[in-house]
Amino acid sequence: MSASSFVLQLLNGLAGASSLFLIAAGLSLIFGVSRIVNFAHGSLYMLGVYIAYSLVGRLGDGHLGFWASLALAAIAVGVFGAIVEILLLRRIYRAPELFQLLATFALVLLVRDAVYFIWGPEDLFGPRAPGLGGSVSILGQPFPQYDLLLIFAGPLVLLLLWLLLTRTRWGTLVRAATEDREMVGALGVDQAWLFTSVFALGALLAGLGGALQLPREPASLELDLLTIADAFVVVVVGGMGSIPGAFLAALLIAELKAICIGIGQVSLFGIDFSFSRLTLVIEFLVMAAVLIWRPWGLLGKPLEPGRHVIASEAPLRAAPPLLRLLGIALVIGLVALPLAGERFPYATVLLVDMFVAALFAASLHFMMGPGGMVSFGHAAWFGLGAYGAGLLLRHLGLPMELALVLGPMVAVAGGLLFGWFAVRLSGVYLAMLTLAFAQIVWSVVFQWEDFTGGSNGLIGIWPSPWLSEGHAYYYLSLAVTVLGLWMLRRVLHSPFGYAMRAARDSALRADAIGIDVARVRWTVFVVTAAAGGVAGALYAFSKGSISPDVLSIGRSVDALVMVLLGGVQAVTGPIVGAGVFTWLQDALARETQYWRALLGAVILLLVLLFPAGIAGAIRARLMPVEGRR
Repeated sequence: MSASSFVLQLLNGLAGASSLFLIAAGLSLIFGVSRIVNFAHGSLYMLGVYIAYSLVGRLGDGHLGFWASLALAAIAVGVFGAIVEILLLRRIYRAPELFQLLATFALVLLVRDAVYFIWGPEDLFGPRAPGLGGSVSILGQPFPQYDLLLIFAGPLVLLLLWLLLTRTRWGTLVRAATEDREMVGALGVDQAWLFTSVFALGALLAGLGGALQLPREPASLELDLLTIADAFVVVVVGGMGSIPGAFLAALLIAELKAICIGIGQVSLFGIDFSFSRLTLVIEFLVMAAVLIWRPWGLLGKPLEPGRHVIASEAPLRAAPPLLRLLGIALVIGLVALPLAGERFPYATVLLVDMFVAALFAASLHFMMGPGGMVSFGHAAWFGLGAYGAGLLLRHLGLPMELALVLGPMVAVAGGLLFGWFAVRLSGVYLAMLTLAFAQIVWSVVFQWEDFTGGSNGLIGIWPSPWLSEGHAYYYLSLAVTVLGLWMLRRVLHSPFGYAMRAARDSALRADAIGIDVARVRWTVFVVTAAAGGVAGALYAFSKGSISPDVLSIGRSVDALVMVLLGGVQAVTGPIVGAGVFTWLQDALARETQYWRALLGAVILLLVLLFPAGIAGAIRARLMPVEGRR
């Protein structure tokens, strides 16, 4: 590539940096004050694009109509954010932070189906910006005029935010709340309206970032999840709550992507290296490196102790006789169900999905609840187990039974490697590092076409003939799931289980009495990776094919939703949550095309009614304190 073309790539990177900054600035501002990891921030960005598209259609694409449409779209998203904060988030500020994350995920589902209902499933292309539809010559190369505008938009917004936060009373209160929210409340400041205004401003910035992209990219239903991943990376790399840090991180990541595209493919020692492929993963490599080297980000500060992500948990006790009898009765019922003949032809298929989901969710609960470590990338273990089994079957020709046993070992290897780095972190930083690792694995699987099949995945991954007859695979899945759940529970009641809960409750005290906290947490990573890998291998053979979606962010979020729906503080929580979530998803998807909105509404209702989860609420109502588990 010529020098002039490379310079243009760097300028493209600057335009992309401004867009990233506008998205991340709002997310960082919201987190700094409210400590909410707003998973719906990408949905606010998506709304900005769609609303701008509609307003331009009504007001016209002339100078006044176009720019007024972009401004009004940003304001509309800001107003929507304020309404969301008042009606929903204000009601759950005292709940553990992960339940707030669950509520914002429900918003993602609601907003996506609302957008689908209003604008339809097709991508919508906006008009060019009036007067900026052409290009200018830079070093003899054409460069879009609109991108020049975006290059200056990011620094301008940064300057305006700096003036707002440092030269106004409101900004002083925001900075004070970022440092110590409780003290701000003690001084008589109305925290509720302060939080509302901050959330509204953060939503406005996300909407503005989306609206400004209308001439550059189409409005698409996929923008929400694609955008939130980028925003998380920028916020974490820059420092949670740091606006200048978000700008620096956006600049760094966007320019690294541009450099990879500019370098293209090079040959070293006779081997071709495609740097352009790194664009899918470079930001997560940067995030992983920063979290390992400086967990609080480039310009951030270590988070002060506040509300626990996982609330304190009562001592773990053996299940009371009634609950044991219910468990035995449930297993007997599941064994007898296929004997009912053709009365329930679809039930066994759905139940296999529930078994896989229950084991997958239980593996995350083992890490989150007793282990006290939150993961946003739990799909890594599920996907590694699935691909491990599939690749052993397809490429090495191993029998299905042996592939089912050895496939999860790939996930164990991943747990050993990633866990060694991750156990040095905690809280949100640990969760973000697991997200980075999962996305790195996804990128490798997605792009290694010769080995993993790339975006097409692997097909023809079927059980052995004897397992394909009748309900044999159903019984195998049931047996493996029950065995896996029983083994996880046995570990919790073992001396190691007490050590992991001691490390969760007080790492300093645990270390003082001789517990190797880092080794305990590393072992937790390996155990949870093994259980998640088994669930992934079962999934692969139940479906007959796998794709990179098994490693996606959405898969990790599904696991989080299952655990939180059931209840983090109940051992039966992930089983109940997985069953309810899988059944709701299946039942609603068969009844209406807007099943995501209905599922989101149900999740919101459950969050508001049962903040401790379904199993946690049942436990609190039916069991005395001394009998809880």
